[in-house]
Amino acid sequence: MSRQSELAELSRVYDSSALSNRNILVNGSMKVAQRSTQVTSAGAGYLTVDRFYHELKNATDNLAYTTEQVTDAPSGFSKSLKLTVTTEESALANNEYGRMYYVVEGQDLQRIGYGTSACKEVTLSFYVKSSITGNFSTSIYLSASGGVIASQAYTINAADTWERKICTFPTYTTANVPNTNAAGMYINFGLFAGSTYNTLSPTFIAHTGAHLLGGQAANFAAVNGTTWQLTGVQLEVGSEATPFEHEPYSVTLAKAQRYCVDLTPTSGTSPYIGASAAAGNTTVAVAHIALPVQMRATPSATLSGTAGNYTVFNGADRTCTSYAINGMSPLGGGINFTCSGGGLTANDACGIYVANTNVRSIIEAEL
Repeated sequence: MSRQSELAELSRVYDSSALSNRNILVNGSMKVAQRSTQVTSAGAGYLTVDRFYHELKNATDNLAYTTEQVTDAPSGFSKSLKLTVTTEESALANNEYGRMYYVVEGQDLQRIGYGTSACKEVTLSFYVKSSITGNFSTSIYLSASGGVIASQAYTINAADTWERKICTFPTYTTANVPNTNAAGMYINFGLFAGSTYNTLSPTFIAHTGAHLLGGQAANFAAVNGTTWQLTGVQLEVGSEATPFEHEPYSVTLAKAQRYCVDLTPTSGTSPYIGASAAAGNTTVAVAHIALPVQMRATPSATLSGTAGNYTVFNGADRTCTSYAINGMSPLGGGINFTCSGGGLTANDACGIYVANTNVRSIIEAEL
């Protein structure tokens, strides 16, 4: 698409806010991956790129796969999320499915107007690439009316080729999505689905599970070595898909840090956690965490590895034996690091560093 065509397309959907902040989603370009850039033997959770959750339902008998942030991406993008099957699923049962999903806060959906006569359609666009062709599902679940869902199928036409897909979802005027920081919408990307979960419903209906991945026919899990990639994910108000809204890395990172903050520096052989610290007594050092942005809610701390991967330094190294949250809030708080053998002096400054550079120090307030 030429620059002139892009501007013409933007002008057709222009309103008072359409030329900026069109994309309701964060990290659709897959640029930010605070937790890891690669996870082997992947299961469920926020594993690599920020804001995109992996889930497998009952697919535990054989399936194994890797998830990673890679540089293979369509023109204009630098990163994508890539899944690769390393052990195939022997047979797809009716009650099995695999999906990626993204969760949106309810307060970020109010511009759509759910539950009102002025409700607008929304358009989901994304770039996808897979080693297999066929019909895949995407669906939107709303927390309104006890949970409603609409699903659509999209087709991957050519193997190992980046394709842009556009799916427009209908209005829903029956009930509103609560205006809070809780989950208001789930956007699902199907990988495989048994018959219990793949009934298509292009309009919003009560969610029973049957329509979760409506239209999913392709089976990502069936063959060892199968790949599936995603980037350029954008959700916007209206029935038109505009060009992807690119933004500086620093902007995307700050938005992602509302949900996840990595305290561990990525440089240095023994990097210090970015926090001031002082001894509370002879065995406990308290790291005072000032978070870079206000997080969605009071966060939890996940320090990967073991407590022994962390060391308190006050002129000598003191190996940590445990850690615990100490008064955390969305703006910051403390983490207590307990040392073996004492050796600290109350109120003295100290440093806390990671003795294993593969360890992540993650603060989370995910949905």
